[in-house]
Amino acid sequence: MPICQNCHQQWGWKQTVQKMFILDTGMICPHCGKKQFLTTESKKRAGLLNFLTPLVMLFGVLFDLPLSIILIMIFTSGLVIFAAYPFLVEFTDEEQALW
Repeated sequence: MPICQNCHQQWGWKQTVQKMFILDTGMICPHCGKKQFLTTESKKRAGLLNFLTPLVMLFGVLFDLPLSIILIMIFTSGLVIFAAYPFLVEFTDEEQALW
């Protein structure tokens, strides 16, 4: 779970998931109210995780699986992404460039 770089409090899974739906570049710490930003490494890991669902769709098409199986696999991959994301998040006090 991510840790605030200002107050050093660990965020909970639920808090992190709620904040991941905000389109702002930073996330406000629920403990101290300071803005936290994803580290470059954290952004890269999240980006790789986002390829899971298209990869599952490609896998289903390549192996000519029934649509119901493909939909179940897509739904499951979405749940995996949703559940794993908070464990991949790391914060920094300042915004970093991706490259």
